[in-house]
Amino acid sequence: GAFNSEVILIGICEPAESQYLHMCQLYIEKMAELVRSHIKGETRIKVKSVSLVGEPAQEIINYAEENNISLTIMTTHARSGIMLWVMGSITDRVLPRINMSVLLIRAEAPSLKVGGEMFNKILVPLDGSEAGKVALPYVRELSKKLKSEVILLQVVAPGQHVHTVGGLDYVLFADQQVESMKAQAKQYLEKVSRELTGTTIRSEVRVGDASREIIKFTDETNISLVAISTHGHSGIRQWICGSVANKILQAGNTPVLLVKAPRVKM
Repeated sequence: GAFNSEVILIGICEPAESQYLHMCQLYIEKMAELVRSHIKGETRIKVKSVSLVGEPAQEIINYAEENNISLTIMTTHARSGIMLWVMGSITDRVLPRINMSVLLIRAEAPSLKVGGEMFNKILVPLDGSEAGKVALPYVRELSKKLKSEVILLQVVAPGQHVHTVGGLDYVLFADQQVESMKAQAKQYLEKVSRELTGTTIRSEVRVGDASREIIKFTDETNISLVAISTHGHSGIRQWICGSVANKILQAGNTPVLLVKAPRVKM
């Protein structure tokens, strides 16, 4: 509504279920009418329904790319259950291959009230890389339209894994080194803050495991949206299919906006 966006609801029948396409069409059309009824009189948003037959993940990707879709919104729950959506089915197949941003909503999340409470506090975890800042333009526009508070968060690792005679060990940094890293992180976040003009913004630096600290901070401060780049120091596979994003996606009820960074040539 804030962006006067066109909304397209898409339903997909797998080939083995193609005889039920008419039922799928009726359902999607009913959902489109429901969406129109919610926004009627407030904005002139166009809502349309599309029903397709094919492999769901591939059909989603094809439709998004062929129709210049700017944002794909999916829930992390379907007939196959939340774990298959998150870990091994449609969402997991869409995320690494789709070329535009994806907004993921937890099916178990409580209903959000339209207005000031929706996306009123946006968390942006950063890792110090340029690729990690890709989500910032999206956050800037969201915060301007929705009057959201933006919180920049960088998590400093307390140590690092090193190869020793006994194998792979985790060695803690000296306190002085950690304090120096925290000071550098604070300076970095202050610099990024100056790039987000026109928004209410603050920054936080924490020490610990990145995914755990992001989840903990999200719970403690009632974050309504986490916006992350799907590429950083840890690499795209780590962010999308590895520990950081997976733990964020599976913890709490917070929606997650994944913004894909351009591929970096090696």
